[in-house]
Amino acid sequence: MKADQAVPKTIDEYIAGFPKDVQALERTANEVGYKAELLSAVEAVNLRQKRVLFEKIQAEFGNDLKGRTFALWGLAFKPNTDDMRAASSRVLMELLWAAGAQVQAHDPVAMNEARRIYGERADLKLCPNAQSALDGADALVVVTEWTNFRSPDFELIRNTLKQPVIFDGRNLYDPALLANLGIRYYSIGRQTPPKK
Repeated sequence: MKADQAVPKTIDEYIAGFPKDVQALERTANEVGYKAELLSAVEAVNLRQKRVLFEKIQAEFGNDLKGRTFALWGLAFKPNTDDMRAASSRVLMELLWAAGAQVQAHDPVAMNEARRIYGERADLKLCPNAQSALDGADALVVVTEWTNFRSPDFELIRNTLKQPVIFDGRNLYDPALLANLGIRYYSIGRQTPPKK
């Protein structure tokens, strides 16, 4: 018997699909005239959470993002899809662009979808692989937890980035390991080591 690929195998996969479900339930409630306050609150938290990486980037770079370039790993809202409708990457890229930054992005599947949504623009470079997204970037931002992003060459990352800084929206990496490698590491819900 083969497992149904649509059924989440882990809590992370379930949560990744949750925002669209909340939006659909909230729309349905509104259509029938029901004020779903809990769903509205959950949606507000989901939207606020999509700004967290940007706020961490602002804090690290002192709100001076104009002219900076950020390598973005992951565009889809979860692995194994090109779906970007509720993707955190969209919010992040749009905030970075509004602040005057450039984005160099790679996603194993969603590159054509990103091109369809955003077209050709000077502040977005879609890169053929994860390594090329790092070239000339000030920092790396991990947005989607694709398998091939889980065990990167951290020395290559440290030596390629202008500054050895990783913002990890999926908590893929070990903070102690990165600290020992001299990489500043920001993740979600975990303590960030103090600046040296």
